[in-house]
Amino acid sequence: MPHDPSRSVHDQRIECPHCGHHIYVTLDASSGDQDYYEECAACCRDIHLNMHIDEYHQKIQLAVDSDDEQVF
Repeated sequence: MPHDPSRSVHDQRIECPHCGHHIYVTLDASSGDQDYYEECAACCRDIHLNMHIDEYHQKIQLAVDSDDEQVF
């Protein structure tokens, strides 16, 4: 997704790797790269999110996975 340096908060739609339910997460790019967990509202299982800020290309890269298996 494109990263506008003047805008640090972005909403992103993701799919739960466990149940396939779509949820929206808020990404705060002001703190740089982040690695954290969100809980799926449908199945209550943890979703691992890894966010990388690519300043050179002005993009946010978001990896979504469950446990050790990367989904995208």
